[in-house]
Amino acid sequence: MFDHVLFIAVTVIYWMSLYVYVPVLSLFLDERGLSMQMIGLVLGSYGFVQIVVRFPLGMLSDKIGRRKPFILIGMATGAASCLLFLLPGWLGPLAGRLMAGVCASTWVAFTVLYASYFTAADATRAMGRISFMTASGQLIGMTLSGVLADRFDWGAVFGAGFAAALIGLLLAAAIREPREKADRPAVSFAKLGSVVRKPLLVKVSLLSVIAHSILFITMFGFTPLKAEQLGAGGLELTYVVFAFMIPHAFTSLFSARWFAPRLGSWQTVMAGFALSALFTAAIAFSPSLGWLMATQALNGFAQGLHFPLLLGMSIQEVDLPERATAMGFYQAVYSVGMFAGPFLAGWLNDSFGLTSGFWLGAVLGAAAAMLAARWSRPGSSGASAGMSAGS
Repeated sequence: MFDHVLFIAVTVIYWMSLYVYVPVLSLFLDERGLSMQMIGLVLGSYGFVQIVVRFPLGMLSDKIGRRKPFILIGMATGAASCLLFLLPGWLGPLAGRLMAGVCASTWVAFTVLYASYFTAADATRAMGRISFMTASGQLIGMTLSGVLADRFDWGAVFGAGFAAALIGLLLAAAIREPREKADRPAVSFAKLGSVVRKPLLVKVSLLSVIAHSILFITMFGFTPLKAEQLGAGGLELTYVVFAFMIPHAFTSLFSARWFAPRLGSWQTVMAGFALSALFTAAIAFSPSLGWLMATQALNGFAQGLHFPLLLGMSIQEVDLPERATAMGFYQAVYSVGMFAGPFLAGWLNDSFGLTSGFWLGAVLGAAAAMLAARWSRPGSSGASAGMSAGS
């Protein structure tokens, strides 16, 4: 029981340290004089690192049969990233965001360690719980963001992230993990190919690219700039964060537990993307902060429907010794969305105005909904597995 509670605490702190500055990051970069395109590059660099690092990290974790060392590395790099942001010019924020990408890459170890506490049949429900922990940590961090920026300065925001990461590092040192066979043989290319070619893994990885593109275009990207255009200060920005994160957290908790068993996993994923497309487009038309907060609440609910299901389905067909490899592949692939989404949106915003990025997110959501609808049909490879994921 103690180990379980400790793991939850470390997970919440991990995400808190990573996201305490996210709501004000685009504002911080804008104040430093960066163009929209450059802001998009800095925001997207977080995902670019993960494309490169996450998959080999998962393979290494499987080879040595350990997860805890990578959790410790994650907390240490998270602390370092917050300090790098405060270096002058544009190189400091870029270095900080790149280091944050290294920190986020260790999430592979968190998810696989937590999944090891459950049977394979309960993988999706376990991922629903850890998705709730993720959203809770993000909510706490993002709530502090606006308050600290409003009452103090940028240094207080990044300082809070540094302090949280150090506390998380100390707590993580006490985590216990089930011992697995150490120094395993390297994963053969044939075995590796059999893991990454699993139809369900490939499909949910592609959908997760789109899901993360939308998320990092909106709440974790340019929505705070839209809020500032509508007159938001630090306190109002906190309300915008609340509007998105609270529905997102609770929907993540109940998506696999309540929605998927009643609607079917693929149908729930399809609904989440369709609604997200609608409410992302609505951001572009927001005439006031009240309207913007409504779009965020509905978008938070919509995105909370598909994120935990996609995460759980990614390892549902994978044996325990290969889960970190599969999870590393899944997370490396969806990191493409973390990079490409804000980068493309930044280019569009620079050329055609801030609303164009939100239109890009809406189009991506509609495309993902159509893919999920196609793959939900009986006889589609992976459809039956997806349907049973939430049961």
